[in-house]
Amino acid sequence: MSLAGAEADRVSDLIALIKQVADKLARDGTSRGDLKILSRAIRELRYAFKVFSPYRSRRKVTMFGSARTRPLEPAYEQAVAFGRAMASAGWLVVTGAASGIMEAGHIGAGRENSMGLNIMLPFEQYANPVIAGDPKLVHMKYFFTRKLMFVKECDAVCLLPGGFGTLDEGLEVLTLLQTGKRDMVPVVMLDEPGGTFWQDFHQFVVRRLLAEGMISPEDLALYKLFDHVPDAVEEILSFYRVYHSMRYVKHRLVFRLKQALTEEQLDEIQRQFQDILIDGRFEQCGALPEEKDDLELAEMPRLVFHFNRRNLGRLRQLVDAINACADGGLPPQIEPPAP
Repeated sequence: MSLAGAEADRVSDLIALIKQVADKLARDGTSRGDLKILSRAIRELRYAFKVFSPYRSRRKVTMFGSARTRPLEPAYEQAVAFGRAMASAGWLVVTGAASGIMEAGHIGAGRENSMGLNIMLPFEQYANPVIAGDPKLVHMKYFFTRKLMFVKECDAVCLLPGGFGTLDEGLEVLTLLQTGKRDMVPVVMLDEPGGTFWQDFHQFVVRRLLAEGMISPEDLALYKLFDHVPDAVEEILSFYRVYHSMRYVKHRLVFRLKQALTEEQLDEIQRQFQDILIDGRFEQCGALPEEKDDLELAEMPRLVFHFNRRNLGRLRQLVDAINACADGGLPPQIEPPAP
């Protein structure tokens, strides 16, 4: 059977499974209120998948921040500059599509390079003029479907100062990364120049969460703090200098790389990161047989290893070590970030 035929069969099986679940809902006597929630969530996600599907091959950064930040405020200007820089690098900028930081990110990126996931609220949340009416804008009723799309579709996250919503979205991203429920992506927390919003957050994390044993020291590697736009942009772009993407193949984790590692580099990675292996070694090879569906990535070298699926902060540090090999040198000794 051809690859196209096998993929069609897998899709048909999943659609049949969705239909079976719908039949079970009827047999279960599910209440109309519960069915309305489920129906709306499925419809929202179906439409969002349709909108994002043509752009799956293009890198995207999700920006979070306050809808109440006004033009000319330093954080607003930072968001404009960040959106402009990411669009200039060829990325799409995804925001909540409302005012404040979200509007600023879209102003910087421009309509052509902007995508929006707007939440329908009885106040405050309307689409900004940059993205209003654009086919790349999705209106959603539920926060949980919206947050799923924010995280599922992004290749990086940028957090600017914001309120409960921004903290909720940022902490959810960190939770998903810490627990391995989301493939590794760079998370940058961007303050205004000289600002302390995220520094204060970081100090709380260190003083309470780390000091009281609620997180591990290496979990601090899951995010990085900046107050200058070029540094935040460089952090995101550098994340993909050698590392490209990841996937699990049975019990093994596979990193796709843009360039092969030398034997010396591979030995140094083995020495520094053997603590995250259940057994065996880091091995470099071509695409695995199970990856035959990833035709566009077939020629990339792979780093394959039996990851313990527990030390995700260390996995983030591994990405940094791999990217440090871009110029042919050995990766530096990488320690957990200092408090």
